[in-house]
Parts: sequence; structure tokens; C-alpha cells
Amino acid sequence: MIRISLGEYTLTVSNDYPAFYKEYHKRANLVNVFEGKHDEGTLFFVSVAKGADWPFLMVMQRYTPGSSSGFYPGVLLLPETHLLFIGAGERLLAYTLDSPGKLWEERTWPGFLGWERHRQFVIMSGEIELATWDIHGKKLWDYFVEPPWSYVLEDDTIHVDVMGKMTSFLLQHGPGK
Repeated sequence: MIRISLGEYTLTVSNDYPAFYKEYHKRANLVNVFEGKHDEGTLFFVSVAKGADWPFLMVMQRYTPGSSSGFYPGVLLLPETHLLFIGAGERLLAYTLDSPGKLWEERTWPGFLGWERHRQFVIMSGEIELATWDIHGKKLWDYFVEPPWSYVLEDDTIHVDVMGKMTSFLLQHGPGK
């Protein structure tokens, strides 16, 4: 189990049931549990508390594809807008933290690779998808990519290299604008 403090929030993340799972479950204001078929997949636990208090948000999920396939879960916390982004396997989640609630749930196939914060943007990398939200959780665009691919940020422009072909566009507007 790992605890991470950022601003007023403390995140706890684990790849197993935490020792105080039942107590967390009982005390949290919002609990989301996503189980795979027949307990398939890798377990991922995230909770959010204010300081040293008991967690008010708990998310437990089994996800595929897992780390054995190179897909690791990730979280991004934005303290100034009280948002939490979670990616694990194919599932993407966003939560509001000021009054705990699930903002949205989306899928990325075949799997999630990572989050990045750049100014007022949240960038999600998936195996074959690049997507961007604003820091309030509103989706701005998504873009099909094919491995191997990468991107570089320059001011508010993203330069995407897909199999050696470069494309550039503004983060705010996305491709084709």
C-alpha cells in the first residue's frame, strides 16, 4: 500500500485489499467496486481522504489487461478543481472530490497507458487512443493512434508521431481543426 499526499488530499493505492478494507468501506461516503468476470484481472484499490481522516472515496476494481501485458493503472489528482482521474485496464474514471461523486466512466481499448497534466489540460494515453479533457473533467477530443506512437507538448500544441508520421494541433481544439 502506498500513501500519497497532495494538497489537502491523501491518496492510498494498492494492488491488494488494504488491511482496513471493511472499515474504509463502512466509513466512505462513496464506494465503487468493479469486479471482473469470475474474479479475473488484476486488483487495484484507490481511496481518497482529507489529511489523516478516514477515506471519503473508495474505488476497488479488477482490470484487464494488466501489468503482465504492460498496462499499469494510473491516477491523476487535480487539487485545485477537486478532480480525480483513474485509469486501469480498459476503464477510465473521473470523480469529483468536493462533494464525492462519479463524474464519468469511459473505456479505452485495448488498454490505458497513462495520464499527464499540461496547464489546463488532462491528456490520456491509451494503446490506440490519445484523448484530452479540460481540468474540470469535460472531454475535449480523442484521436486514434497506432503503435508505435508518441507525443511532445510545446506550449498548447501537441505534436503526435504515429509510426513516423507527424501531426500537430492545438490541445484545446484537437485534430482536424
